[in-house]
Amino acid sequence: MKAGLQTQALRYVAVITAIATITAIDFRLHVNHTTVALMFLVSVLLASAYWGLRYALVLAVGATAAFNFFFLPPVGTFTIADPQNWVALFAFLITALVASNLAEKARSEAEGAKQRRREVERLYGLSQRLLASENVLELLNALPLYVQETFSVSSVAVMAADHSSIYRTSLEAKFDETVLRSTLLRGEPITQAGISYVPLRLGMRTVGALAVTGDELSRETLDALGSLAGLAIERARALEALSKHRAEQEHERLRSALLDSVTHEFRTPLTAIKAGVTTLLSGATLDDPGRRELLTVIDEETDRLNRLVGEASEMAQLDAGQFKLDLQPYSIHDALKLALQDAKASLEHHPVEVAVPGGLPKVPMDQQRIREVLMHLLENAGKYSDPGLPIKVSSEVKDNRLVTSIADRGPGIDSFEQSLIFEKFYRGHHQRYAAPGTGMGLSIAKVIVEAHGGTIGVVSQLGSGSVFSFSLPLDKNSQAAVATQSPQ
Repeated sequence: MKAGLQTQALRYVAVITAIATITAIDFRLHVNHTTVALMFLVSVLLASAYWGLRYALVLAVGATAAFNFFFLPPVGTFTIADPQNWVALFAFLITALVASNLAEKARSEAEGAKQRRREVERLYGLSQRLLASENVLELLNALPLYVQETFSVSSVAVMAADHSSIYRTSLEAKFDETVLRSTLLRGEPITQAGISYVPLRLGMRTVGALAVTGDELSRETLDALGSLAGLAIERARALEALSKHRAEQEHERLRSALLDSVTHEFRTPLTAIKAGVTTLLSGATLDDPGRRELLTVIDEETDRLNRLVGEASEMAQLDAGQFKLDLQPYSIHDALKLALQDAKASLEHHPVEVAVPGGLPKVPMDQQRIREVLMHLLENAGKYSDPGLPIKVSSEVKDNRLVTSIADRGPGIDSFEQSLIFEKFYRGHHQRYAAPGTGMGLSIAKVIVEAHGGTIGVVSQLGSGSVFSFSLPLDKNSQAAVATQSPQ
């Protein structure tokens, strides 16, 4: 306030100084009356264009008085002898007043245009921030702050038609909740006690209401703000519905994949069991080797069924987080030895090379779970590699982690599918019919490894095979032992 008064005083001093300066120069140089009038008129126009009408009026009246006193005969008095000079004096005064009024209008229009341009720029910036939100609750929480920061207002409150809560820039923000709800219900803007209440519209439908205080925003800007916020809320709501629809579609796809996979995998052993039992019950004459072969098939397929049911049950438990790890320091050798026995049937036609140094530190692990991870990786390598191709198992310490890798020379995995094969029930397009499986093994392995605080991944190239690797973090004692064994 004080700074504004000082600015006004300085401008009035500048107006008086301008009158005195022009008068002194023209009086000394003995210029003609027309030149004096034009110089005064230019100063009036400049004052009106840059400072406003009131300064121009003071300058016009002061210039008229100076013109009369110093340049119209008789000089030195405010008396005018020649009637023509009266006409000239009034013409100058009217011209100065009209010109200053026109300049003031032009200046006001220019200021209005600048203000509208600034508001459009602010609306554009606000739209960019609003359209980045894809969640309705997140948007409603952020909207008051976005509006406050964009338009430099004191406080903002917003509410949506389907949310009873009112979201504010701060707890101190004061609004009439009744008026805000009335704006939402009636869909009409209201200004009350210096607060602007604006409906958030989407076409003819009102989706919310906004209250703004602390700045004089134009009605056009408030209407645009209401439409923009309403559009952003409806967009976020539509994106949520789309995401929900896609999630439902994905759930249905996974359910269909599960049913298809489980049906196929259960039907194969059931068919073999049914055929064997039917043959035995038919009373057909079978020698001992034939009967033993049928019983062996029934036994193996029963084990296979039991394993399928076990994997499905385990996957459900892992998804629900209903499992605990029994972490004890074990050597990777111990888990690998057991896993090789578990995967023996899948590896019987492959030479297996184990390159695991004897001095590796023990790792805190649930041995049975890591044994299961290794078994799944070894079985995959055996199932998807042609008979006779080698499989290599290696392990080493990297960056305070024990990294174990299983490499095969199978057909490889497409780069697009490498990010999908660890998802539940997913099987590669080229492998899903090449070998039996449910697509749960790698998913189970991933959950177990991540529960240990480790990571699992694959590096593969079509036609050159794949390398599946998982890492387990070492404890502090193991890290110290590794540091001691490292060369200095």
